[in-house]
Amino acid sequence: MTHSLLRVGIVGGGFMGRRHAETLSRSTDFALVGVADPYSRELADAVGVPAFKTHEAMMDAGLDAVIIANPNDAHVRTTIDAHERGIAALVEKPLSTSSPAMAPLLAIENVGAPVLVGHHRRHHPSVAVAKKLLTDGAIGDVLTINGMWTARKADSYFAPDWRRAPGSGVVLINAVHDLDLFRTLFGEFRSVSAQYSSRTRGLAVPDTATVTFETESGALGTYICSDAAVSPWTWDQATEDEDAFPFRPGAACYFAAGTHGSLTFPTLEVHRHPGVEDWNHSLSAEYVAVSRGDSYTRQLAHFAQVARGEVPPAVLISDVARTMRLMDAVQESAATGLTVQVAATPA
Repeated sequence: MTHSLLRVGIVGGGFMGRRHAETLSRSTDFALVGVADPYSRELADAVGVPAFKTHEAMMDAGLDAVIIANPNDAHVRTTIDAHERGIAALVEKPLSTSSPAMAPLLAIENVGAPVLVGHHRRHHPSVAVAKKLLTDGAIGDVLTINGMWTARKADSYFAPDWRRAPGSGVVLINAVHDLDLFRTLFGEFRSVSAQYSSRTRGLAVPDTATVTFETESGALGTYICSDAAVSPWTWDQATEDEDAFPFRPGAACYFAAGTHGSLTFPTLEVHRHPGVEDWNHSLSAEYVAVSRGDSYTRQLAHFAQVARGEVPPAVLISDVARTMRLMDAVQESAATGLTVQVAATPA
């Protein structure tokens, strides 16, 4: 079936706005018709579409869909504005800066225009394969989980004021992706204990953080993130999801160990004992095949189906609310120095 192109606008001409514009340039589902950014018309001029000072003006010009990639603290209001106009929205993560701030979005989830939350990594083909391996018991009961996101961002990345202000930082910009995927792969979190540091960049937001945690299934885990440390251990370098980041073949960023084996991710190496399961016997390694895929392209194709009313959003507001409650618990633990029960944090 041949579809007419969906008229889409981008709110926010920064890093993520540019990334979405690049993906849209290869889309056969969408026609980019505008960029709204109160501070710059650079992206609009670069892609040859009208520039708008406000997202409201762009939405009122006639859109079928909108991609919301403005600062984190503006996501809720912008999404509501799109919903009130009947415009399907793909809104970048984090959906808000705290779970209480999400209340207006939860109220609209099942009413009117659809909202897809931009946890794009969930669309990567390795996620479904890893989830099936874990569900099928490929490594037994998961006992330990370790994850890392450590890369040195260019100083120019922090030029926009909002990236240096509370509500931003490596935890809410980067760690939220990883911890959301941990929920997807390993289930809900029971408790977290976090520490933050901003000593390298000296900003009002952390550049480095650690999180230790327990899942509801009883697995124990650690997670480390830093936007000031040099390493190849990030999702971005391991998956080729982002052309701007050099690909590091064979690099893994998540490691899970269970009663019958271990799994690396996204490389999908399964290590098991072929016979007797103890450390006196050699391990075998199996490399599970998975197709390579650009998460942004897959997410955009799904968003087209959502905007046309063909399928429901794969990443729902109510689901992401659990991720935000987890992030609230991480923030609270870092502020208080206490272990925080995730279920006890307010919705």
